[in-house]
Amino acid sequence: MKNIVLIGLLLIFASCKSGKISSNQEKEQKPPNLIVIMTDDMGYADVGFNGCLDIPTPAIDRIANEGIRFTQGYVSFPVCGPSRAGFLTGRYQDRFGFTTNPSIDPNNPISGLPVEEETMAQVLRKADYKSAIVGKWHMGTNAVFHPLERGFDYFYGFLSGGHNYYPEELTLNSLSEVSSKWGWYRTKIIENRTPVETDDYLTDELSDAAVRFINRQVDDDQHFMLYLAYNAPHTPLQATEKYLSRFPNIPNERRKTYAAMISAVDDGVDRVLRALDKAGIDNNTIVVFLSDNGGASNNASDNGILRGRKGDLFEGGIRVPFAIRWKGVIPNGQTYNNPISSLDIMATIVAQADVKVNPLRPLDGVNLIPYLTGLNAGEPHDYLFWRKWEQNAMAIRHGNNKLVANIQQEQNPPELFDLSLDEAETNNIKSKEEDTYQSLLTEWQKWNDQLKDRVFPTLGEDEWWK
Repeated sequence: MKNIVLIGLLLIFASCKSGKISSNQEKEQKPPNLIVIMTDDMGYADVGFNGCLDIPTPAIDRIANEGIRFTQGYVSFPVCGPSRAGFLTGRYQDRFGFTTNPSIDPNNPISGLPVEEETMAQVLRKADYKSAIVGKWHMGTNAVFHPLERGFDYFYGFLSGGHNYYPEELTLNSLSEVSSKWGWYRTKIIENRTPVETDDYLTDELSDAAVRFINRQVDDDQHFMLYLAYNAPHTPLQATEKYLSRFPNIPNERRKTYAAMISAVDDGVDRVLRALDKAGIDNNTIVVFLSDNGGASNNASDNGILRGRKGDLFEGGIRVPFAIRWKGVIPNGQTYNNPISSLDIMATIVAQADVKVNPLRPLDGVNLIPYLTGLNAGEPHDYLFWRKWEQNAMAIRHGNNKLVANIQQEQNPPELFDLSLDEAETNNIKSKEEDTYQSLLTEWQKWNDQLKDRVFPTLGEDEWWK
């Protein structure tokens, strides 16, 4: 009898122990968190992992050193609004007519990311993610486009595409008080739907909010997605003495202020990474760093040898500093030389979370993890495409060949480059490679046939405040 009781107790204990292990396994199998840190108008050569010497970026470099640096990481457009629309949907933004920066008119219900498109936050909500955007939205200012209406659970930032950094300059309670062009740079920061008073440099405010969000999710044992959308180093060039004092040896005042703005971002990245370390979730968090487009002509950025700047379809406009870390999954300290796209971020996290996107709006990106872990030795993309609808300009990349052209404009003849030999795009080989040119143009035209024209008023043309 005693033996029977003993056996029964052992079975109960084993059952409880088994249940506990199962619970732990379930926790370990929770899909990875995702943090995307995006800067604004940052030059390709303005991070340490791309060779920058005058602006130390140790925290940003840590992402690359503990993960993978992309030498040929692209965005889908050379200007911030469309680039971010592509990233947030994982789809070429011209598929839904987001061809340029939209009007900031808060009364316009079509000037933004179409509500029919699923954002990353909306898709991840299907897998019980909590999502936040901290910083720059730029996907529409009408109520229908508000981040909380587009799948995000928390918003701390501003709705427009640019902003002042000093708290004393943020004097407008809402966009309804704007009375002149660029007046939206002076609106107060919004937390969810409420304007709030701030007392710190904006980049630091955004870093604070990001860390607060991470800590709340940790406390709730909740997997999450954080889109930390810094507006630095976008103009206006503004920095506090805390950061300016770090660069006494940069004589050019504009470059010095730009460097200080990057340094503030790096401090924020450091705080985010330390929050993950402290919480013990860095092994289950994918961290991505990139800029929304190449360095601009008005902010003292440096694109290195790359031709062109923000707004151009040459490499300086669309190739950006880009790195990813997923400790324990992606090999650390690697360099990946095949072309990848910001569109791939959505496809990558969707694959890890095992969620479905709208089949009527399939993704254009690919899941990068098999390529980064060596399971797939091929190239992620056969073709990458770009279009500037307003300027009638195009670009396409296939292998090492890249075609850039202004369609039907004789004064800007098409240029074809072999990027493996000519990364700076100085040697037009079109006359020697006519078949390649025709093949690339045909592929681009087939892609272009799937796209839409612009669907909303543009930022530069709409004087809605009058």
